[in-house]
Amino acid sequence: MFEKEFELLPQLQDHPRVDLGLTRTNIDPLNRLGSELGISLSTKRDDTLNLALGGNKVRQLEYYLGPAQQMGADTVLITGAVQSNFVRLCAAAARKLGWHPVIQLEDRVPNTDPIYNNSGNVLIDKMLGAEIHYFPEGENEAAADANLDAIAADLKTKGRTPYVIHLGTDHPPLGGLGYALCAVETYVQLQEAGQQVDHVVIPSGSSLTHAGFLAGARAIGWDVPIHGICVRRGVEPQKPRVLQRTREVMSLLGGVAEISENDIIVDDTVLAPGYGQLNDEVMEAINLSARQEALLLDPVYTGRTMAGLISLVRRGVIEPNQSTLFIHTGGLPALFAYETKLTEFAGW
Repeated sequence: MFEKEFELLPQLQDHPRVDLGLTRTNIDPLNRLGSELGISLSTKRDDTLNLALGGNKVRQLEYYLGPAQQMGADTVLITGAVQSNFVRLCAAAARKLGWHPVIQLEDRVPNTDPIYNNSGNVLIDKMLGAEIHYFPEGENEAAADANLDAIAADLKTKGRTPYVIHLGTDHPPLGGLGYALCAVETYVQLQEAGQQVDHVVIPSGSSLTHAGFLAGARAIGWDVPIHGICVRRGVEPQKPRVLQRTREVMSLLGGVAEISENDIIVDDTVLAPGYGQLNDEVMEAINLSARQEALLLDPVYTGRTMAGLISLVRRGVIEPNQSTLFIHTGGLPALFAYETKLTEFAGW
């Protein structure tokens, strides 16, 4: 598996990686939705990855947990929003590896209800037996990581060997390597099918999915525009973050290509009112995708990213008949946590 990918970008094999059952994911046509929008549309189905309901973080965790396995860790710690897909998949990965998962849930989304706080990803976290901590300062990245370190220090005194996954920008973006591999995988699949795309559209949040895919593409000379749709921060703070993270991932790949500011494309047109909160554009994207393609999108990442793609089409950034690839990063458990909000917006 991935022989062609590693031939194209052998530096990926310089980094330790655990096996979480990663396989190539399909690129599926979205003919009906594409026809509705006047473009040629397809989707990379990372929502179908086979660990605990899947999603993009499986790829990142394979590289994050490689060093943990090397050091003999028996406990892994991570922080994220209450409905974090990363947290859910980290807990699942820990169980698959025989480790103890410790998760910290951050209060990032206002005006939530009991369903949001107990269903969806949180329900799966509990099913996996994760040790759960809560952190009220949801947008304070440094403080969240520091609190995680304090929990890890306490675990050490109890005889554990903890490994902390830090997501702040002052730590190496190892997870981005998983999406560098994804970019090469996608390129290989398109080449094998005799296809090419004019645009790639991807979520841009913590930025490692976006940065990793961009670094991987540029490392093999694939110069397709990669549009990051802002799901957490606006363009002004997000663009330098993506630039920094992409250059760091490229450094991990041996600096095989240069990343310029022109490579960084981010769009926050559909971000308001903010992270994890619905708006009319996101609701339209969720409904259109479900009813045209039976493609299920979540309100936080993929629904907002598809809304961003639709906005790019309507503003002429993606031109009529151009071929566009939508990266479906998963997150489906959040649909159930958003039952109340989705019902209110859609009037179901």
